[in-house]
Amino acid sequence: MGMLSRMSVLVKSKVSKVLDRFEDPRATLDYSYQKQLESLQKVKRGVAEVATSKKRLELQRAKLEQNIKKLAGQAREALGLNREDLAKLALERKKQLELEKESLNQQISELQSEQEKLSATEKRLATKVETFRTKKETIKAQYSAAEAQVKIKEAVSGISEEMSDVGLATQRAEEKTENMRARAAALDELEEFGTLEDLSGGKDEIERELAKMKVGSGVDLELEKLKQEVKQEEAQRGKQEGERQEGVKQEGGQKE
Repeated sequence: MGMLSRMSVLVKSKVSKVLDRFEDPRATLDYSYQKQLESLQKVKRGVAEVATSKKRLELQRAKLEQNIKKLAGQAREALGLNREDLAKLALERKKQLELEKESLNQQISELQSEQEKLSATEKRLATKVETFRTKKETIKAQYSAAEAQVKIKEAVSGISEEMSDVGLATQRAEEKTENMRARAAALDELEEFGTLEDLSGGKDEIERELAKMKVGSGVDLELEKLKQEVKQEEAQRGKQEGERQEGVKQEGGQKE
């Protein structure tokens, strides 16, 4: 080893001793714990945001269901007034809303799945943070006790400052290793579950054309079905009216 290398090692050793002398490991543990709490809060905010988005979509779906029901009634009423053009228009709008409802159902399902994943992550991370907090307090208590013992023994036996530095440096290295492991585990959890897929992608041209064809065919089928129902209702009313008139005639004949 050359002269420069030996000097570099010596300087680094002295700097490390100075840092150890002024650095309190208990403050480092508290700082690491605070960072983990911040990470946990980020996950909680993510869960809340997903839940809010899902609720917003559920409200939109409820509104669509009301409009679908209203358009169905309007189509029936228009056909009863011999306004087939209005009935078909109402059914077209109804079919469009039904397709939008299907899309909302899919998005709500995906958000529900994402919410469950984030909630599970939150629980696991909260457990890890609480475990770290307990261990942190234990280590701090042990460190305080060890620190007091070292001071007493140094005063009694005159242990050199260099030996004290060696013990503290070793303890500092062990504590920092444990802190880094805990932080790495927390970051792994966030990286795995902390991102949401974009659920609002637009439709391409083919999807729009297919949706348009579905609307057209669905409207024609529903219109034909509605016409048959109206005819049956009119026939039933005619039959009831004929039976009523026949009953009136029979009552008149009996009186004569």
